[in-house]
Amino acid sequence: MTFLTVLMIVASGCVVVGVIELIRRGRLKEKYAILWLFSGAALLTLSLSRELLHTLSSAVGIHYPPSFLFLAAFGFLTLINLHYSTVISKLTERSNRLAQEVALLREEVGRGAGRPRQTG
Repeated sequence: MTFLTVLMIVASGCVVVGVIELIRRGRLKEKYAILWLFSGAALLTLSLSRELLHTLSSAVGIHYPPSFLFLAAFGFLTLINLHYSTVISKLTERSNRLAQEVALLREEVGRGAGRPRQTG
């Protein structure tokens, strides 16, 4: 077992254990952790199964199998970033809509009372 293989096993294991710990402590929601757990488990499987790693790397045309691990990790991180980008975009839109609704409601309450608005 090469140093690089051991490093990938340790790194993948740390990702899986870290994500489970974040879920347990309530710092990461389950729906966001699925991608992290899947990518950690896939990289751990590739790291532990040398034959599978060689098969997949040769199918893609990579001559040095541990390089395939880094390609897979990069691919998973790209997917995770894309997922979070869509979540952030959706939340930004909701936040803007909510701010507009609050402003309209404040204006309506100020007009309905027939007196100047009080802040605070």
